[in-house]
Amino acid sequence: MRSHCSAVETTLMVDHAKGRNMKCLTFFLMLPESVKGKSSSGNKSSTKKGNSGGGGAVGGANKLPPVCYEIITLKSKKKKKMAADIFSSSSSSSSSSSSSGRIKPPGSATSSSTSSTTVQQYQQQNLNNNNTIQNCNWQGLYSTIRERNSVMFNNELMADVHFVVGQTGATQRLPGHRYVLAVGSSVFHAMFYGELAENDDEIRIPDVEPAAFLAMLKYIYCDEIDLSADTVLATLYAAKKYIVPHLARACVTFLETSLSAKNACVLLSQSCLFEEPELTQRCWEVIDAQAELALRSEGFCDIDSQTLESILQRETLNAKEIVVFEAALSWAEAECQRQELTMSIDNKRKVLGKAVFLIRIPTMCLDDFANGAAQSGVLTLNETNDIFLWYTAAKKPDLQFASEPRTGLLPQRCHRFQSCAYRSNQWRYRGRCDSIQFAVDKRVFIAGFGLYGSSCGSAEYSAKIELKRQGVLLGQNLSKYFSDGSSNTFPVWFEYPVQIEPDTFYTASVVLDGNELSYFGQEGMTEVQCGKVTFQFQCSSDSTNGTGVQGGQIPELIFYA
Repeated sequence: MRSHCSAVETTLMVDHAKGRNMKCLTFFLMLPESVKGKSSSGNKSSTKKGNSGGGGAVGGANKLPPVCYEIITLKSKKKKKMAADIFSSSSSSSSSSSSSGRIKPPGSATSSSTSSTTVQQYQQQNLNNNNTIQNCNWQGLYSTIRERNSVMFNNELMADVHFVVGQTGATQRLPGHRYVLAVGSSVFHAMFYGELAENDDEIRIPDVEPAAFLAMLKYIYCDEIDLSADTVLATLYAAKKYIVPHLARACVTFLETSLSAKNACVLLSQSCLFEEPELTQRCWEVIDAQAELALRSEGFCDIDSQTLESILQRETLNAKEIVVFEAALSWAEAECQRQELTMSIDNKRKVLGKAVFLIRIPTMCLDDFANGAAQSGVLTLNETNDIFLWYTAAKKPDLQFASEPRTGLLPQRCHRFQSCAYRSNQWRYRGRCDSIQFAVDKRVFIAGFGLYGSSCGSAEYSAKIELKRQGVLLGQNLSKYFSDGSSNTFPVWFEYPVQIEPDTFYTASVVLDGNELSYFGQEGMTEVQCGKVTFQFQCSSDSTNGTGVQGGQIPELIFYA
């Protein structure tokens, strides 16, 4: 059988009921030779009879319907399936109720493996921009308009506009369909159908990355959000530019969930640019609590000067001032490279500008200043002398640098026991692990644990504290603390606060080594409210020394919120 999809026969019919002429277009799709022969002979006979009729009308119009019927009911060796057979109600319902907005291949729940394979091939063709559609009746493969629309994504078929996306040398030419784009974006609607509509067949977009533009088109065509860490910022820019608010909201949510000390400074800069106040607030929470990690991250060197100044003047920055000073120098080096300046001390001071006075150098301890800032060369000789005098002289000179220490963050404590006690035969440690699991309903940063001390007078303990999530170590520290014999708790800190995400259980563990008996907690609570944060506790299988929800050790979690 040979297909003749392009063959079209036009005949003129007379509508006797309404007395007016109309054109009938009969498309021969997948027409076999046998039918073609019948139709040709039928046309000749109808033409002869039509000559006896008058005018150009077809006198034997009643001969045409059987030909059309024969095409529709064409028999083959393999029985044709109707749409209801290909797309069962179960597959349609599963596709329409698909979570996360992703479109499943139609027919995935049916027994027809051929249809499913064909659909997957078409979807793969779309991704590769290799959109030659072999089946003339491809529309019949999809049960919903959304699925048929998704076929047009990145598809040359019926494309009436093209976009050349990306910077020169890295552009990509992408097909588009004006109607679909206008339905998905008010900017595209104004571009194609507004008063100042563009009639160009090719539109250049140099300020958007091709991958981000494709992600936006995929959302418009397929109602599917496909984000990755590498393209989410560029996709957010595209969504903002073309006013696609739901995609922009999804980008912000993605950024909030992936926010960490490593990328907080960069995201702070971008959130201000995109005018996303909620994301900005989340970034500040991370930067304040994990300031030293954020300032030492590679992303800090990529921020703009305005963001640098906002961080340096932050009152709640929880970091040593020498760390702030070193981070500013690292940023200055990166800025010299961006401005193609020689890496000299003078140029570092030049690019820092007035931001250098936002560093609270007089609040450093004397050792940090003498061995760090004073020998960096960034400060002038007069500035160095004045700061030394400020440390030592009774009459302190006036300084351009702020001299008041940062307030930092006030740590909060979650106490999970209602009382504590001690007995003559417990609580002994001897290197065994005390552990408890906890979860929170809001993001917090665990800075350390509050631990009990000796119940038999003053004593020194060695403590190894750990924080894990599903067996993965997030933070640990080994330190010593001195207890005075009271029932108070004594703080033991992690090197850096550990970020805790909501609605996930974490395991807090401690291995204490001491010769004396210790206090222990009683009347433990499964849920504790601390300000706006709710903690939940449950027993941990890692605990080998008796600690659980009702009693034991690790009475306090010290955190920032």
